[in-house]
Amino acid sequence: MKRLFILVFALLGFTSVFAQTPLQNAEEFYRQGKFSAALGLYEYDLKSHPNDPYVYYNIGNCYFKMGSMGLAAANYYRAFKLAPRNTDIRNNLALALSAGGESLVPAGVPPILHKAFFSLSYSELKGLTMVLWWVFCLLACIWVLKRRGGRITATVAVVLLLSAGWFYMRHKAETEPLAVVAAPVAEIRSGPGTNFPASASVAQGHLLTVQDEKDSWYEVIVKSQGIKGWVDKNAIEQI
Repeated sequence: MKRLFILVFALLGFTSVFAQTPLQNAEEFYRQGKFSAALGLYEYDLKSHPNDPYVYYNIGNCYFKMGSMGLAAANYYRAFKLAPRNTDIRNNLALALSAGGESLVPAGVPPILHKAFFSLSYSELKGLTMVLWWVFCLLACIWVLKRRGGRITATVAVVLLLSAGWFYMRHKAETEPLAVVAAPVAEIRSGPGTNFPASASVAQGHLLTVQDEKDSWYEVIVKSQGIKGWVDKNAIEQI
């Protein structure tokens, strides 16, 4: 009987190990310092949770621990777009970018203004603007039909214009074709090929704006330096 109890408890323990979710296993691997194994499980989990900012954040953490600052920054940036108010995501993104000589807050922009600009996610801001639009339409109809609520209608109209302007600027930022240098060094060439001379070298972690593409090359602008040229697609990671 004693042996039977031991066998049952052993089987239960064995079963509980395999009952863990891939995410739980990934967290355990990460705690053990097995970052490559954790990364594989987080990327597997991403297939079923493509809009989860914390999966991107965990992937970024794995790359950060593995020394791939460019890929870490790319995944932190993806997480930041989805959850811009999260302090850990924002701080880790800023840290990964600073390792490559970049800054999350553009030069000349007060940090508090940058935080305010990203105080809502893109989807939240879109929803707010749509709600304000419908409220304005309802109030405008009431004012036209009954000539009542003129002041509150005007107030909502002003708030709607401000929200729409904010949404427009965020839409431009959201749809900007950003990329980050993922290779240790990316050569910026004057044309799409190794037969064109390199005009500059950019370290990993630098942010780029993709302008065009041809074969296996992207035409980019290095945001912090204003350098324009062509870079091998394998050297960068699009965000």
